[in-house]
Amino acid sequence: MKLEYFLAKRIHFRSDEKKRASRPAVRIATTGIAVGLAVMIVAVAVVIGFKNEVRNKASGFGGHILISNFDNNNSYEMKPIRMDQSLKDELSAIPGVKHIQEFATKPGIIKTDNDFQGVIIKGVGRNFDWDFFGKNLIEGQTLRYDEKKPSNDMLISQSLAKLLNLKLGDSFLIYFIQEEVRIRKFKISGIYSTNFGENDKLFLLTDLRHIQGLNNWNSDSFGGVELLIDRFDQLDRISDEVYDRTANRFNEEGNAYQIRSIRELAPQIFQWLDLLDTNVWVILILVMAVAGFNMISGLLILILERTNMIGILKALGASNWLVRKVFLFHSLFLTAKGMLWGNLAGIGICLIQHYTQIVKLNPQDYYTDFVPVELNFYHMLLLNVITFALSILIMIGPSFLITKISPAKTIKFE
Repeated sequence: MKLEYFLAKRIHFRSDEKKRASRPAVRIATTGIAVGLAVMIVAVAVVIGFKNEVRNKASGFGGHILISNFDNNNSYEMKPIRMDQSLKDELSAIPGVKHIQEFATKPGIIKTDNDFQGVIIKGVGRNFDWDFFGKNLIEGQTLRYDEKKPSNDMLISQSLAKLLNLKLGDSFLIYFIQEEVRIRKFKISGIYSTNFGENDKLFLLTDLRHIQGLNNWNSDSFGGVELLIDRFDQLDRISDEVYDRTANRFNEEGNAYQIRSIRELAPQIFQWLDLLDTNVWVILILVMAVAGFNMISGLLILILERTNMIGILKALGASNWLVRKVFLFHSLFLTAKGMLWGNLAGIGICLIQHYTQIVKLNPQDYYTDFVPVELNFYHMLLLNVITFALSILIMIGPSFLITKISPAKTIKFE
């Protein structure tokens, strides 16, 4: 065992250390690291969880990538497209693409006995992925698909149902304003709640064939195609690949395809989410600065308290670097202890919030009614490595004080 490690271990673990004046400073330094690491773990977990929660809700209503008719039409009254099966198979084969589904939207007005409300009807087909709405379903069931005729079932949000005083199983009329007003009667088969602001009050889901009939489309025509992907961080790459495969191709009606990612469809939401990264960096820098200041103060007090020991070691022939390593090892022990408690506290807080959702939010402002957290092993490991490395680097500067200590003066005044 190296001498410097042995001495550092004796200094750190000796029982009489509790009686020394530096003990409070050591505890403050250790606590600073523990609190700092816990705060960083919680901050990163909350931001990652919150971003994923909002991203999932945004893509749940419109997919990750939208393929529609290239007609510069940004309204919900969509022009039809057709897509042959070979192109669908080609898009499905792109690495990272999880699912492809057809849809169409059409504006309408719900009319009840006492109220009316403008809404967007989203028609979905048999292959629609119900995973998102299934997780947010609070009553009833998702749409049942009948091969023989269009289903009159409709999925409505809880906020819209309360606004119109509707409940599960109720029927209502929707008016579609076109060349001539058309009316359709639907029945509520399920009620969902995503807490995603205006989207909950806007979108209702029903059988795609209703939209096709109202627009006089063929059974193989639809408003657009949604692509769902496995990982959001691959969105830009997959969008580029989808564009490459569709840029020089035209649908069966001779029109070009328009490719838009969810970032382009909801830019204000994703710009807001990007700002959260800046907030996290500010938090991390401030926390590391405070923890580093505590460690520097603690090490300086340790060095000043043991000037006599330093003088004796130098008198016995120890080099400045050897003595400095004694205190650096001592700081390493303090850092490791603080990081252990910091990990336990940070991970513990995240697990409690994940399973109990004890900390609530206003869903009208944050699109969720609780603080979502997501523990990522890679990010936690990176935080620990950075914290440990910076703590040791910060200690190198104060350890230079040892080189200024004269053996003759320290031993003389003992």
